[in-house]
Amino acid sequence: MNPFLLSVPELENKARAVRRHIISLNANSPAGGHTGADLSQGELLTALYFRVLDCAANRQDDEERDIYIQSKGHAVGCYYCVLAEAGYFPVEWLATYQHANSHLPGHPVKQKTPGIELNTGALGHGFPVAVGLALAAKRSNSKRRIFLITGDGELAEGSNWEAAMVAAHYKLDNLVIINDKNGLQLAGATKDIMCTDPLDEKWRAFGMEVTECEGNDMASVVNALENLPQTGKPNVIIAHTTKGAGVSFIAGKPEWHHRVPKGDEIGLAMSELNDLIEEGMKSE
Repeated sequence: MNPFLLSVPELENKARAVRRHIISLNANSPAGGHTGADLSQGELLTALYFRVLDCAANRQDDEERDIYIQSKGHAVGCYYCVLAEAGYFPVEWLATYQHANSHLPGHPVKQKTPGIELNTGALGHGFPVAVGLALAAKRSNSKRRIFLITGDGELAEGSNWEAAMVAAHYKLDNLVIINDKNGLQLAGATKDIMCTDPLDEKWRAFGMEVTECEGNDMASVVNALENLPQTGKPNVIIAHTTKGAGVSFIAGKPEWHHRVPKGDEIGLAMSELNDLIEEGMKSE
């Protein structure tokens, strides 16, 4: 069972707190960051760790815990912020992101950071490993589930589609692939760099059960995660997101793929998120 089980309004406030951490973490990094990609998946990771996943900071050695794989490893900033909020390591560590000898490198490293399940970074590696974990769980009669987030740009890697074939062949209905479809990669639109549409038809052609949600709307995300079709197939959730979601001058801007907030941008971003937090508290 998830140790938090937050309500949707509580999850919305938690996601805003995560976004505040994301701004600070990237602004203080000596080696840049991926601010847009971090913000894109705020609701997805918050919903997983604070409502859906059967795992906890004090159960990292539990062989029945759910596993989450951050396949789009460059968006590790958001992952760190969620893990810190969930108690896997002190929030104070976030200020050391990408500093020398930090526990928080620029891509996930299991040997350095509590809560990380797999070293990722080179795109297309997380999904195949997740398939292996799901198959192992099936064969050992484990009830654990395997979740991962991929980017839409990441799906140009052929290893993803090999993994999809294997997942469908072995009927891995304990596997949940969340596709963070923000429509941007690197310095432009995914459709212009390497078009992966129509993703729903492609996933179905490879034998997946496909649902869709608004990936930056918490109620939509929770509904999708908690009402997955039980058809004996692996589940894919296409989450329609906005890269840089939550901060107006970052949202939908390709240049924020590898940009970090500087100078007045930091306070500006924080002021937007402060206003959102206050509004959320008033509505409860």
